[in-house]
Amino acid sequence: MTALKVENICKEYKNFKLDNVSFNVLEGHIVGFIGRNGAGKTTTIKSILNIVKISSGSVEYFNKDLFKYEDEIKGYIGYSSGTTNYYPKKKLIDIVNITKKFYSSWDDTLQDEYVELFKLDLNKTPSELSEGMKVKFNLMLALSHHAKVLILDEPTSGLDPFSRDEILEVFIELKKRGTAILFSTHITSDLEKCADDIIYIKNGKIISSLSKDEFINKFTLDKETLEETILRLERTYNE
Repeated sequence: MTALKVENICKEYKNFKLDNVSFNVLEGHIVGFIGRNGAGKTTTIKSILNIVKISSGSVEYFNKDLFKYEDEIKGYIGYSSGTTNYYPKKKLIDIVNITKKFYSSWDDTLQDEYVELFKLDLNKTPSELSEGMKVKFNLMLALSHHAKVLILDEPTSGLDPFSRDEILEVFIELKKRGTAILFSTHITSDLEKCADDIIYIKNGKIISSLSKDEFINKFTLDKETLEETILRLERTYNE
């Protein structure tokens, strides 16, 4: 089933434009959203969450229009923009208790399950967590209200390789549970390790939205790595 359907969304700023951006995210798929800084990844993500008001186009979650059913839809979207800074000396359990008040569908049993899965100690404070554990805490908050779609903006940026691998393993586990994951990244090894599909954006336009295998077959030259492919496309590809 299609978890997220984006059709021809446009948003124009003085020096940048999202130009008829379209793509789908399937239920139980991990989708890597790739492009250089300034290509439009964050603007697209904010647009499909209605944080940024688009000029035209449509966004649907599970066949429901975001702009007609926003309150309902946001009840089953989990969103994180990386390692959000909380009050550094506030216990995690206190942050959880504040956050859960915003969700009628918050599930304490599910929360406990993710706390165990991510090996979180809710008696700690954010200042006591590694960057990787901060990301896991954000994921727990994003998922404990039965989120069906997880949207993440550069979740592994700034993490050491070991912490990145831990987060990607979490993605794979969530996929097994049927969660759809869309995450933006500029780290191609993340795509190689866990992505089912790749969306590639350049200068506000979607260049490709394909399965990872189809992307490699279409764009990769002989003996070229995925990173080398994307670097070459950035330098040479014109629509």
